Amino acid sequence: MKYFLVTYGCQMNISDSERVAAVLEELGFEKTEKEEEANILGVVACSVRQTSINRVYGRIVAWNERRDREQVITFVSGCILDRDRKKFAKLFDLQFSIEDLPKLPDLLSTYGVPFVPHAGLASDPDRTGYWKIAPHCESTIQAWIPIQNGCNRFCAYCAVPYTRGREVSRDSQEILDEISGLIERGYRRFTLLGQNVNSYGRDREGSLPVFARLLDDAASIIEKSGHEALIHFTSPHPSDMGREVFKVMRDRKAVARQVHLPLQSGDDAVLARMRRSYTLARYREIVGWIRDLVPDATLFTDIIVGFPGETEAEFENTRRAMEEFAFDMAFVAMYSPRPGTTGSRMKDDVPQAEKKRRLHVLAELLKEIAGQRKAGMVGTTQRVLVDGLVSPGLWSARTSGLLPVHVAGPEGALATGQFADVRITGSGSMSLAAACI
Repeated sequence: MKYFLVTYGCQMNISDSERVAAVLEELGFEKTEKEEEANILGVVACSVRQTSINRVYGRIVAWNERRDREQVITFVSGCILDRDRKKFAKLFDLQFSIEDLPKLPDLLSTYGVPFVPHAGLASDPDRTGYWKIAPHCESTIQAWIPIQNGCNRFCAYCAVPYTRGREVSRDSQEILDEISGLIERGYRRFTLLGQNVNSYGRDREGSLPVFARLLDDAASIIEKSGHEALIHFTSPHPSDMGREVFKVMRDRKAVARQVHLPLQSGDDAVLARMRRSYTLARYREIVGWIRDLVPDATLFTDIIVGFPGETEAEFENTRRAMEEFAFDMAFVAMYSPRPGTTGSRMKDDVPQAEKKRRLHVLAELLKEIAGQRKAGMVGTTQRVLVDGLVSPGLWSARTSGLLPVHVAGPEGALATGQFADVRITGSGSMSLAAACI
């Protein structure tokens, strides 16, 4: 039997999907990229954005039409609000939280699905948590490493505390063992994942290290392995960010020179309405630490435009903040209310056309600023990790700062998973061009 799995949402959902795939394949099911070939059809969903959840409804309507003609089983998991969960219960055959992933074989068996349990799944008496399930990584060089699930922050616009619950930290040795095993299998880029990574360990204070220590321990494992590799992390919360994290970045060559630090708004009044619990001055202080301790680090961020009550003057403060901090990348989104959040009880009073205009203003500003920063790299030598071959003589790669690079060179000069020094020959707003040295 074959399965088809589609994923919507953030890197955490991608990581969850890799564990769902691992369970299905250990049961003997074969993955297919053609959903018409599959007997088992699954979605890892995301209620954080309405557009993502709409796509799930589109999928299940088509799948249920197919179920009227042939025998298929559908399931849904992921980051799902109660409102959507209740609707999905009537549409999908199976629905489970990612924490209940180890129960998936039992759920499938209730539908009479034939499978042959593999030894790894059937004989492991400690397989009670989904983090203990070794992921089936989609990439051969990039690994997502979940270190935490849930969030305690309850930002006004965010559904995560309602879909994933309160913060739960993963055992540190389990994290380090996973990294150690993957690096020996050839993985060269690791990303520590959590909704609020730098609050790692606070739910089990005294029994787990703080995030800076975990990052240092992970980097130590990489550096002692004898293999070159990089470790990233996402996403931190400015209120929980300490200078110690950037000291680890400075001192450890295995820690990538890239920081994703969500700003969300450059106006203190909007930040307060968002319940972000920091001010622009606090954010500025953290960026100062980055520029001081890791001056070669790239800076990525998230910004929301059109949050309830955002005036033109408040938006202008965000525009000025983008100029001031000179982000290398910004993920800008128009606000949309999510059911159950504090924001959903506020009047969504910024017109959609105005939200689009503000998004466009920031997108154009990002192109200008990021383009200038990348232009300054032309002529320099950068070390990159090769992601793959685009076409004969052209490879896709990324710098330690996660900047995309297209590298030209003789056929066979580079290989996927290889680190190489390249000369930057050109730049655009979002990527770089380079040549092999």
